[in-house]
Amino acid sequence: MGEILVLIFTLAVLIVPFLSLVMEVIVLWAAIVSIYPVRVIYDWGNHFPRIKKIIDWLLKYCFIIELILYLLCFGIEAIYMDLVHDVVWLAGWETQLINRQIHQPINTEYISGVIIVMVIFFAGMIFLNCTNANNIPPLLLAISFSALYLGSIYSVIWTIHILKIFSNVLDLYLLLLPINTILISLRIIVLKSYEYSTDPSRSSKIEESAILNKLSFIKNKALYLPFIGLLLVIPLIGVISLILCVLGQAPDAAIKAFTETSDFTLSTKISPQNLTVDEHYLCTVAAGGDRKIVKPIRKGIRHGHEVIVNRQLQIANAFEDVLMDYTPRAHKVIRHIYDTYGFPIAKLIKKKWVADLVYFIMKPLEIIFLFVLYMTCVHPEDRIAMQYTGKKVQDIL
Repeated sequence: MGEILVLIFTLAVLIVPFLSLVMEVIVLWAAIVSIYPVRVIYDWGNHFPRIKKIIDWLLKYCFIIELILYLLCFGIEAIYMDLVHDVVWLAGWETQLINRQIHQPINTEYISGVIIVMVIFFAGMIFLNCTNANNIPPLLLAISFSALYLGSIYSVIWTIHILKIFSNVLDLYLLLLPINTILISLRIIVLKSYEYSTDPSRSSKIEESAILNKLSFIKNKALYLPFIGLLLVIPLIGVISLILCVLGQAPDAAIKAFTETSDFTLSTKISPQNLTVDEHYLCTVAAGGDRKIVKPIRKGIRHGHEVIVNRQLQIANAFEDVLMDYTPRAHKVIRHIYDTYGFPIAKLIKKKWVADLVYFIMKPLEIIFLFVLYMTCVHPEDRIAMQYTGKKVQDIL
């Protein structure tokens, strides 16, 4: 029952970005059919009041829903990268990881640059959704558009950055965030461009000037505001750089957050080679926990590759040696039971905190193993110390 609930919860979480995508497509369609020249499609809504009400409701209230779904997309994408690709979000590029683990895709030293870009994007999105375009000065309206452009560009850069970990069809899931960002921006820009209009009482001067009249014509075609917004992306980047300088960050912190990493497309750093940890055995996995808890002693050799060795692992392996020496039949039975149930459990241990938990769970057994070693071995510490060195005690006597 518990596994079924976990599966249902996982599927529900993974479906959220798809719901967001479907909603954005529907709302963008509603925005397009509600304006000229596609107005003729929308006019048949007069004959179908319910459909017209649904479209109007979507355009008016969808913002709150899409904001919640969009924020959930961020967290869900992070969870997906953690579970599927073993991304360790708190591990800097200089940290040595184990097995298939991947370093953080964003350097947290420059996280302020990322935060500022996203705050500007959300500010522009919220401002435009909550304000009538006719109550916004033209330049401020264009700057707000540029905030949407910047957020869309940044989401695309982010996706290009993590493209390196794409390894199967399921990773197309990671494309949902930039697609949602672009659809949201496009819908807001389309609606606000159409919503913005010249005040008829102030149009006389425009009509008297050929140049202004031409500009007015372009504006009425809803083309110039989005175009100016695109041009203002560069000055907006300058504003972001200025804010970063005031905060004590380099002006290019928003980019260094990507480049000062390893393992990803835009990364420029080379991390230490990952250490191999045998995932088949509980004690071996537990040795990869937090250093302050599991207290690793050294590196050792197991099945031809390096592993992290701590005293608990040494004691467990020394105890197995004793079983093989004194009770080979019992050892075979115990090994079969352990291989049957220990392997599946060990494969679930991918996080340090889980490895720490296993270390504590194994502690009582460690004490029992140690007691047996001191009851059966003349030099128990010699046997313990020689574990995972590739040698036997007899080799150095």
